[in-house]
Amino acid sequence: MAFFEHHTILFLFAPCFLYVLYICQRRNSIIPTNWPVIGTIPALVVNSHKLQEFATDLLACTGGTFLLKGPWLAKMDMLLTASPADIHHILSKNFPNYPKGHKFGEIFDILGDGVSNSDGDLWEFHRRTLMGLLNQPSFHSLLKMTIWNKVEKGLLPALDNISQQGVEMDLQDIFQRFAFDIICESVFGYDPKSMSLDFPYIPCEKALSHAEEAILIRHIVPEKLWKLQRFLRMGNEKKLSNAWKDIDQFIYKHLAENQTDHSNDEPGEENFNFLTALIKEVKGQSVTSKDHDMFLRDILLNLIVAGRDTTSSTLSWFFYLLAKNPKAEDKIREELETQLNKEMGDIQAIDLGKLVYLHGGLCEALRLFPAVPFQHKEPVQPDILPSGYQVDCNTTIILCFYTMGRMDSIWGKDCLEFKPERWVATGGGIEHQPSYKFPAFNAGPRTCLGKQTSFTQMKIVAATIIYHYHVELVEGHPVIPSESVILEMKHGLKVRLTKRSEV
Repeated sequence: MAFFEHHTILFLFAPCFLYVLYICQRRNSIIPTNWPVIGTIPALVVNSHKLQEFATDLLACTGGTFLLKGPWLAKMDMLLTASPADIHHILSKNFPNYPKGHKFGEIFDILGDGVSNSDGDLWEFHRRTLMGLLNQPSFHSLLKMTIWNKVEKGLLPALDNISQQGVEMDLQDIFQRFAFDIICESVFGYDPKSMSLDFPYIPCEKALSHAEEAILIRHIVPEKLWKLQRFLRMGNEKKLSNAWKDIDQFIYKHLAENQTDHSNDEPGEENFNFLTALIKEVKGQSVTSKDHDMFLRDILLNLIVAGRDTTSSTLSWFFYLLAKNPKAEDKIREELETQLNKEMGDIQAIDLGKLVYLHGGLCEALRLFPAVPFQHKEPVQPDILPSGYQVDCNTTIILCFYTMGRMDSIWGKDCLEFKPERWVATGGGIEHQPSYKFPAFNAGPRTCLGKQTSFTQMKIVAATIIYHYHVELVEGHPVIPSESVILEMKHGLKVRLTKRSEV
């Protein structure tokens, strides 16, 4: 009992002590003081509620790369970098030296042996398998059909109902529900119908956000401390444990319902079943020691996280930026109307590839608010980065994607402005940027496999809402990033909708 009381007192008073130290340092410089024994941990802990802004301010005044010293013997040194040269070196040029690694796997243990956590032969298996499934024309056709069906039967009825009542709504919650339904239909063939008029509570859908918030804290507190909290089921670790149970219950339930023999199904779009195809690929594999169902669970969770969180986050920030830039909204609507005239008013017949300005707007949202704001890397062998820093296997490298979009050395003096024009080429097509400058979908061999499917979903949803409604931000509602490994809005995106016919 004395052991628990001792650590409870430590949890209560440690933040106060760290805060006093941080305030003492803050009076002099934005660069954190490297204190004896505890290193720069006071600045990190005190800024844990705004890590993206903290890293951006720090790197802006230190040339884009800075080493945060951890407590002695804790092996918590963290090198923050927003240097495109460093990013290119780590993610592409010297890719084999920077695997996910053991520490990453422990922090993101909920993802198991999925693609996001894997290295070596296991990663090669995931990439080969998922590329084969996601690139099938039948999957793309079914996905597009599923999205449009959900727009007609789920999204528009809900938005119409809310707009008629004239009440406020959380647009981020709408996008999370929509994306969750789409990914579940795509991989399970099951519609949880969270995007319904009564907005039902789906434990798994909310558990994803809770888990991602808890995982962020693991990056900034000593490993022994969060593992102790996990053992005691305290704080964020208790939240993660509860979320894990809700997620597993959902996945295993629907996995069991799909464990049937489809070997006699005729090939074709109408018969394509992603989960059935995945089960066939996984059957008999030897790249993991996990049993068949547990390995499938890991793969499916990685897909659900990618499918729900990245698209919903980007759409939320996109409409936030659009509401603050009405001229950009007008240009996107003009582009839509031009394409609609060519397709006789049928929005589903629009060639999404010709919505260049809309594409630019989504890229701007990803540049300023990347769904995954940072990435965690560790070198296998000592290395020297292009920025001149020496790193070894005890150095954790944090690739600061959020900060990169706010560096005038990368994007120019107008880097904080929302300008879809950045992405429109002189000839009118899409202006592509190298992934080490714009790593919203990662870079190198680990470039996101679902990039095109994400753009398809985001363009359909964005075009539908912009064509039918005017979105207005609720005055006074705070819009700030959450403390999470996914860049969600902490308090949601409160808006009012007005039908275009009434504007």
